[in-house]
Amino acid sequence: MKILLTGVRGFTGPYVRAELERAGHTVIGTVFGAATSATEIGLDIQCLSACRAAIEQERPDVIINLAGIAATQEAHTEPYYLTNVIGAENLLRACWDVGHMPKKILMISSSVVYGMPMEGQTEIDENSPQRPVNHYGISKLAMELLARTWFDRLPILIVRPFNYIGRGQKPNFVTAKIVDHFRRKAPFVELGNLDVARDFSDVRDVAAIYRMLIETDAVSDVVNVCSGRAYPLQYVLNTLQAITGHPLDVRVNPAFVRANDPKLVRGATAKLEGLIGERRIHDFDSTLEWMAEGDLESRPSVVFAEANAAP
Repeated sequence: MKILLTGVRGFTGPYVRAELERAGHTVIGTVFGAATSATEIGLDIQCLSACRAAIEQERPDVIINLAGIAATQEAHTEPYYLTNVIGAENLLRACWDVGHMPKKILMISSSVVYGMPMEGQTEIDENSPQRPVNHYGISKLAMELLARTWFDRLPILIVRPFNYIGRGQKPNFVTAKIVDHFRRKAPFVELGNLDVARDFSDVRDVAAIYRMLIETDAVSDVVNVCSGRAYPLQYVLNTLQAITGHPLDVRVNPAFVRANDPKLVRGATAKLEGLIGERRIHDFDSTLEWMAEGDLESRPSVVFAEANAAP
């Protein structure tokens, strides 16, 4: 299939491209600015006319929308809505306006739309309340609500990925920040909330899941992408210290502490597994080792290494 992949140069994009190409799909990636290869096109998704032109030109079988503002430091909030909401709406409207019906449109949301779990809740499924607590989460939920208005006209599947990590992730994300400090053998790292546990996936597994989802018949629905396993932040620190042999002093910086940060976030995998079946995922420790021992800026040539996979 011919797949239009927006945001191809972001953290996730190269892994998704590699996974799709490995499976025999043709990938056209969109970039903000000038394209530098025959497999890329320049596209500002905030511009509806540009989206129309791109859809008319490429006529993709599938669209995967990775383009978006991902960081949660909210000094400037407008970009969240211009890109995550208006940009996503433009892609959908462009398909309709030019009369093109893809087989599947994968709209990437985020588990952040769930916000604070309900009291006593240990697992978040797709029917859990959506109560986002920051502009990033609000913008993603707004995108979902807009996408739902197109369910009767376009074959859309909304995906809510939980935390995922890997080489190439910017150090403003906590796990990548910790890995970076261990790699540089920094004397200390400043963090915020330490008594938290998160559902982590390997970015290579997420890429494989996206590929499997576009090959299903599921549309007009929403699905979590997660491991179903929550790891305490202290476990991440201890594991990386064991891998690197470097004693890193951990200091709590009050500026990084968030009052609305959930203690435990773990996703439910039942719906995902019902769509794609059983899957093999990378062992979490091996993912941390892969990040710690490799070039953090490297990009994939092969996404999924069976040797590093675990049931």
